[in-house]
Amino acid sequence: MECKNCKLPLRTDYSYCSSCGAKIIRNRLTFKNLWYDVTERYFNVDNTFLKTFLHLFTKPEIVVDGYIQGIRKRYLNPISYLGIALTLSGLLLFFLRKYALNKIDLQTFGQSMKIETTQKILNASLDISSFTFLLYIPLIALAGWLVFNKKSHNLSEYVVAAIYALAQYSIASFPISLAICFIAPENYLSFSFVFIAIMAAYITYVVNRIHGKNLGKSLVFLLMFGLGFFMVSIFLNIMFLITGVLTFQDFLPQA
Repeated sequence: MECKNCKLPLRTDYSYCSSCGAKIIRNRLTFKNLWYDVTERYFNVDNTFLKTFLHLFTKPEIVVDGYIQGIRKRYLNPISYLGIALTLSGLLLFFLRKYALNKIDLQTFGQSMKIETTQKILNASLDISSFTFLLYIPLIALAGWLVFNKKSHNLSEYVVAAIYALAQYSIASFPISLAICFIAPENYLSFSFVFIAIMAAYITYVVNRIHGKNLGKSLVFLLMFGLGFFMVSIFLNIMFLITGVLTFQDFLPQA
């Protein structure tokens, strides 16, 4: 008998490979053991997903610094965690388009913007929501590196912190966003502003915990993040104009 992953010989009574640590699979794949594998992998009390999710609230500095320092088994790695966040975001986008998009109140911005323009921006923003989400990673990393850098982290290490923080926000906000999608879809845009504030506050909390409490630098970081968020919004609108999604007439005031 040999390990199917590393091809080294195994004893027949082994449950895990002594070389690579892979679990020995003896049964044919069924829906039952597939479901068991998924729940065991992501929802077991001792599993890295739950530990990562809980500790990113209570002690995010341990999760982030642990990964940076080479502790890679205790918590879910940032790329896998980001993958879960993007999967949930895609699921939310599906329900939003199917059940809530036509019910959203498009006059959230008041009379300053035409409803048709708001509809175009909303549709285009949903189409590239994952891309926009990923744009915030270098934005957060650069702001943290410029403002804090107390521990001499390099920029790539700040990227790890940004990925963990953004993914955590996305995963934690998913059930609330989904509930709004079904219960109060007309207020979805209004709630989105609250979510943006919560996202900024949580990211600032994570970066602050990594470097120790420093109110002054936290406020500077929050200001830089807000400025970067505004610049990303401008960049996206320029891209919408270049690609023809929007025209200059769309930004003219209503008659």
